Amino acid sequence: MSRIIAIDYGKKRTGIAVSDTLQMIANGLTTVPTHELLAFIMDYVAKEPVERILVGLPKQMNNEASENMKRIEPFVRSLQKRLPDMPVEYVDERFTSVLAHRTMLEAGLKKKDRQNKALVDEISATIILQTYLENRRFSSL
Repeated sequence: MSRIIAIDYGKKRTGIAVSDTLQMIANGLTTVPTHELLAFIMDYVAKEPVERILVGLPKQMNNEASENMKRIEPFVRSLQKRLPDMPVEYVDERFTSVLAHRTMLEAGLKKKDRQNKALVDEISATIILQTYLENRRFSSL
């Protein structure tokens, strides 16, 4: 099998998570400067088997797209142009930052580590991916 990549797209930096090849476990991969994201993804896909790419869909509480969508959509179009056979899906990312902070607290990370925004982005991408994997598993039961 191949991996699934999840992206928590941000204005300055982007968190990235990947699944194992059995697509059961989400792992934080890294955080990259957003202007380097497309090159990073192209390099990763060239080295690893990837089945699909998930992109966090930033929605407001009223279900409308957030301000960040105007940055995400051009990135997704570029990604689809460069990887035309790769499925790219949006996944609701509401509350992932809150869950990431809670996860860091529960893991006992020091305050300085919890303020590391790159780590928050990576954990958020991991939560997006793990939620997707779990939903897919439960919907197939």
